[in-house]
Amino acid sequence: MIGGYLLLFVSAFLAATLLPASSEVALYALLQAGATPWLLLLVATLGNTLGSLLNWWLGRALLRFQDRRWFHFTPAQIAAAQTRFARYGVWTLLFAWAPLVGDALTLVAGVMRVPLRLFLPLVALGKGARYALILWLAG
Repeated sequence: MIGGYLLLFVSAFLAATLLPASSEVALYALLQAGATPWLLLLVATLGNTLGSLLNWWLGRALLRFQDRRWFHFTPAQIAAAQTRFARYGVWTLLFAWAPLVGDALTLVAGVMRVPLRLFLPLVALGKGARYALILWLAG
């Protein structure tokens, strides 16, 4: 069963990054196999939160490369993302679990230099609540 928890951690971590991945299948399969629900919640939340932390770190490092030719985002795109984030504030990080926009939120939080002491609890709370809901619905 330890291998299953490790698989869940890795899939949850990857699902929170900019890579296309999903952790729900592993979570559901382990629950159906008799894994401990609170441990599944802990492992999935930790993996997913740490994946978002990687996005935050990348966001913090991102702007130093904006003058490079290969840099994907235009200054206008960066400014627009920063404006939207500033309008809705750090509370949007409670929605870091949301498909598509969640990864972008955590990346922009890094660009905006959101302090880690605010970032981690908000992201973990949102992601933990989502996994708790999935486990409750599946159980």
